[in-house]
Amino acid sequence: MFFIMGISQGQKKLDFDQVVVCGRCGRYGHLEVYMVYSYFSLFFIPIFKWGRRYFVRTTCCDASVELDAELGRRIWQREIASLPEDIIPDTYSAVLQRRKRCAACGFETEEDYQFCPKCGARL
Repeated sequence: MFFIMGISQGQKKLDFDQVVVCGRCGRYGHLEVYMVYSYFSLFFIPIFKWGRRYFVRTTCCDASVELDAELGRRIWQREIASLPEDIIPDTYSAVLQRRKRCAACGFETEEDYQFCPKCGARL
């Protein structure tokens, strides 16, 4: 007689969807919450799970952040219907602050130019 058993990792997308303006890329996207866990299986049937971790991911730029275990558990049990929009670290506003705009033609750039590459005016 032989036993087929093993330990593996699984991922489950939770029933959570929220539309936000992404703090990273500045586009509209959805927040999706995933649970990642390890499990023991016997004859390809999962027996028990451990090490649950929760992640939130944006659909626009695939930015992801690990959630607090308690917050993830509450989302899994459908006690929380929305997350704050700043859950993903904001890097888009830092990019906008670095941009330079030409006063003559309105061209915007993130590069450190002395003169506008479109019209030649001083930035």
